[in-house]
Amino acid sequence: MKELSSSQVRQMFLDFFKEKGHDVEPSASLIPVDDPTLLWINSGVATLKKYFDGSVVPKNPRITNAQKSIRTNDIENVGKTARHLTFFEMLGNFSVGDYFKKEVIPWAWELLTSPKWFALDPEKLYVTVYPKDQDAKALWEKTGVPASHIFEVEDNFWDIGEGPSGPDTEIFFDRGQQYNNVADDDPENHPGGENERYLEIWNIVFSQYNHLPDGRYVDQPHKNIDTGMGLERVVSVMQHTATNFETDLFMPLIKYTETLSDHRTYGADKHDDVAFKIIADHARTVTFAIGDGALPSNEGRGYVLRRLIRRAAVNGRRLGIQGEFLYQLVPVVGNIMQSYYPEILRNQEFIQKVIRSEEKRFAETLDAGLSLLNKSIADLQATGETVIPGATAFKLFDTFGFPVELTKEIAGDQGIDVDMKGYEANMTAQRERARAARGDQQSMGSQDKTLMAIKSESQFTGWTDLEDQATLTDLIQDDAEKTRVEAGTAQLIFDQTPFYAEMGGQVADTGVVEDEDGAVVAKVTDVQHAPNGQNLHTVEVENTLEKGATYFLKVDTERRRKVSMNHTATHLLDQALRQVLGEHTHQAGSLVEPTYLRFDFTNFGQVTSEQLRQVEAIVNEQIWRQLPITWEEMPIEEAKKQGAIAMFGDKYGKTVRVVTIGDFNREFDGGTHPVNTAALGLFKITGESGIGAGVRRIEAVTSKEAYEYLTQQEDLLAETAANLKSDQVKNVPHKVEQLQADLKASQKTVEGLQAKLASQAAGDVFGNVQEAGDFTLVAAKVNVAGMNELRQLGDQWRDKAVSDVLVLATASDDKVSLLVGASKDAIQRGVKAGDLIKAIAPAIGGGGGGRPDMAQAGGKNPAGIQDALKLAAETLAAK
Repeated sequence: MKELSSSQVRQMFLDFFKEKGHDVEPSASLIPVDDPTLLWINSGVATLKKYFDGSVVPKNPRITNAQKSIRTNDIENVGKTARHLTFFEMLGNFSVGDYFKKEVIPWAWELLTSPKWFALDPEKLYVTVYPKDQDAKALWEKTGVPASHIFEVEDNFWDIGEGPSGPDTEIFFDRGQQYNNVADDDPENHPGGENERYLEIWNIVFSQYNHLPDGRYVDQPHKNIDTGMGLERVVSVMQHTATNFETDLFMPLIKYTETLSDHRTYGADKHDDVAFKIIADHARTVTFAIGDGALPSNEGRGYVLRRLIRRAAVNGRRLGIQGEFLYQLVPVVGNIMQSYYPEILRNQEFIQKVIRSEEKRFAETLDAGLSLLNKSIADLQATGETVIPGATAFKLFDTFGFPVELTKEIAGDQGIDVDMKGYEANMTAQRERARAARGDQQSMGSQDKTLMAIKSESQFTGWTDLEDQATLTDLIQDDAEKTRVEAGTAQLIFDQTPFYAEMGGQVADTGVVEDEDGAVVAKVTDVQHAPNGQNLHTVEVENTLEKGATYFLKVDTERRRKVSMNHTATHLLDQALRQVLGEHTHQAGSLVEPTYLRFDFTNFGQVTSEQLRQVEAIVNEQIWRQLPITWEEMPIEEAKKQGAIAMFGDKYGKTVRVVTIGDFNREFDGGTHPVNTAALGLFKITGESGIGAGVRRIEAVTSKEAYEYLTQQEDLLAETAANLKSDQVKNVPHKVEQLQADLKASQKTVEGLQAKLASQAAGDVFGNVQEAGDFTLVAAKVNVAGMNELRQLGDQWRDKAVSDVLVLATASDDKVSLLVGASKDAIQRGVKAGDLIKAIAPAIGGGGGGRPDMAQAGGKNPAGIQDALKLAAETLAAK
């Protein structure tokens, strides 16, 4: 077995399959693109779904990749086991309808055992197969694996419920008896069993069936191969480590954390080791996730980031680390991963800024969580209870980021236990809510056999021509190929077409199909890309269409012109945002319609009105400079050298189309544009808002729509001027300032009068002190405006020490406000304002609560006020 670094293992895997004719796909963003079924990219195959479900046919059916991935369903186990991680890399090789079992099994054995490659000892390798998959078993034996090293396991079948499925085979490495954690006669003591000796390093899925909604399994039109090899696991084998964490992927992080800790050393204490591992794993995850555009928030993937940062911060405290520290590990992650992910070090400053800001925010939250825990313990000790409720433990975990183990540890020091059943019940409820929120969307669709089988050539001519003569090569209706269609909805493919298919946020062209006599035979309502790349026209048939016939295709030119202008505006906007907000900003989505454009982008924090005005000015400056717009196809490496901007999260082939706007902007792009920025005329931002964690949205208009928007705003301003009786629009701000000043003065007058009324009411009320058992009580209905005035009276009552207890009520229409106060002496004798108001509030048809010294309630039953006051006296008298 060779001694290889993690970067060498990754590269060797990719090089092996490149030699076998595979294209190397770059690692995609961790944030899924156009896939609502996934929170994160969680496997190597997740970014290749479009190939496996048949929506796109790849140029090369053989693909290999090293894909960064995040899985968060086992966060609680990270640090406690040898293998659980939130961030990991999955090495994979994939066949989309090309090779199958007889090729992939020998290749797997060659990579693992050949002296040229990994050179693992064949005697230490074992495989498992699905019992009914005797073909795979026979192929392993033919490859040279002894029958004694092949185990049949019923679980070796990959199935996601609906969609592609099939048997799989797993490869295990025997780490030796010294790692065995079960007895020799234990039924789990075998490859594939629950033990630490046999480590799974590779899974090969034979995706040959389609699992239908009715439960049947039918053959896939194309049989596929999907494999996954966890880089961290293989590296641990190559580097002879007990767990993933002693490899070169983690140890630099752990060593750096040691320097930050309170003289703690990895390997000296098992509890400290858990903390070291959690910090190392979470540092990798948040670094890569933020680098790919995710930002901490209270929902979705942003919530995951926030939880990971907080969990790392809590474990930093356990190691004696004070203050923010996780951000310091970002360059360490970057240096470890530099050979394959150089972008981490390029974006280091921004990633550190985000993490440190979140750490600072959590410092206060962490103290609040500790305060809640300490209060819970104190309350239990006061009542003689010894168990923290599960709901409290879950709140500490869910709201404050406290792992339940830490809660147990702190509570245990005080002789207090934790209701783990209650905690698990709350955790299960949360998971059910999350599962319900994801809905029933399938993670992979079924292949469309009809469209996948169509291989006819089709050329797009619409870069320059909006009318063209073309032959109808393929005619589909009701998911079947036809030679003739007379009515209804159909799908058409022509040998060439000027119609643009929806892509990159730009909507599809619409228009008509005419026969040789100029009669409209179909209206084009949508255009999408077919699995093999052709422009697939969806049409409403108005007259007979025949396969093989010649037709005239005419795009709606005015619609295309307006769409193209708005598309160019998104390029200008993208570049302007980078200039104003920083290079970390990148496009997160767009929509280009004829009448407006929508542009989503990542940004840490809100965009100020001044920044928006600056962006708008930059875009308009480029329009008025009348910059030429050109495009050309070139090798992707050449495009990168020229500084062309790639759409974030997209993958590109070896040849790309680059659109250049004068000296201002150059981007990878597949959309349509005018020939000069002057065509846009004017650009105006109409709205800016946040749409998710760290994602902002700008809506804007150009040309005629921009003029109409400005005219509408001018009309509104003129109307406002008229209402303010201002003879000129320019005087409106001054008029509004005057009105605000007048309003503020009036409010002060009203507040002064209310204060006088409250003082008069106090004089009347505080003179009427009654006895209620052992307590003195002021209880009355007062004629004041509302709760604010009741609180003013409460402050006066406290300052003057009028009585032990105060109960005041006021009513306005059908709304009742109720206030209860208790003096320090009354509290010491067992009276709590919060308890008393809960007892009497039902009388006014409401409820409330508060502190022991002051509480308030609201209700909708003014007739019950006297009952509430009477009940207060009776409750005190009974104490």
